[in-house]
Amino acid sequence: MALFKSLDNLEDDKSQKKMDSEVEKVKCLIIGSGPAGYTAAIYAARANLSPVLYEGLEPGGQLTTTTEVDNYPGYPEGVTGPVMMEDLKKQAQRFGTDVRFGLATATDLSERPFKVTIDDKKIIEAETLIIATGATAKYLGLESETKYKGQGVSACATCDGFFYKGKDVAVVGGGDTAAEEATYLAGICNKVYLIIRKDYMRASKVMVEKVINTKNIGVLFEHTTKEIVGDMSGVTGAILTNGKGEDVKFDIHGFFAAIGHKPNSDIFKDYLETDEVGYIITEPGSSKTKLDGVFACGDVMDPHYRQAITAAGSGCKAAIDAERFLGSQG
Repeated sequence: MALFKSLDNLEDDKSQKKMDSEVEKVKCLIIGSGPAGYTAAIYAARANLSPVLYEGLEPGGQLTTTTEVDNYPGYPEGVTGPVMMEDLKKQAQRFGTDVRFGLATATDLSERPFKVTIDDKKIIEAETLIIATGATAKYLGLESETKYKGQGVSACATCDGFFYKGKDVAVVGGGDTAAEEATYLAGICNKVYLIIRKDYMRASKVMVEKVINTKNIGVLFEHTTKEIVGDMSGVTGAILTNGKGEDVKFDIHGFFAAIGHKPNSDIFKDYLETDEVGYIITEPGSSKTKLDGVFACGDVMDPHYRQAITAAGSGCKAAIDAERFLGSQG
């Protein structure tokens, strides 16, 4: 009997050691690998915070689906999204950031050190946590939409509109975002079709008036997108279904989805304040959340700009805020 008990105890010890080995303690943990996450890593590493960064399911974030980036400072000839993200990653690693592939699947932010579970098994205990998980653009879910993503299909007019200068494009959506995208593109493009599935716009009155008064915006009420068509060069048109059930083809070169974004904040909502959509709320002018030692940056907390440069700037803020917080702890 004693023999069996000692064997049981041995197995318990092995299990405990295995659990202990799955827990890692770090000074600064960064979740997310877009411009915000990598910039936070650069600043945190230079401040000797020995940051550990987990890239998530989409290393590099949304910019990896963008072909050309012409509006990020420092690239006078432009750069592709994947190349720019790889540059930021290398810069973060150059200063000592431990960049890892893995997905944060659960959190316990009830006390410091904060506990973050990676891939449902490994637990990281972090003295400070920087959340840079971004937001995911909503698309229609069409197979053809996926096929031409980055080749004429986009979810960001201010990012990609320049490439369609003087051409015809379409924007799908009926809210303020769609109205803003359409009016922005109208200043660049020849013709903008605004595709709205209902017989009215959900946008605010001032935005509706702005759309109606813009001559080169054509509003297509009660139209839905059936298919996006194209060739080796990218998007060449879209097939829409009107309110009568008839299919109509429009020749376009760019198709912009403006039906919203979903912030990647679900695993933090039990501990942090978010708005009604899910964007993490931070103190004005900073990256500080309601929890001391937890900071948010990039698109996960920015419902307004969603640009690479603004995300990078907020990542800088988050790292500096984290450094100062740790310094205040003695």
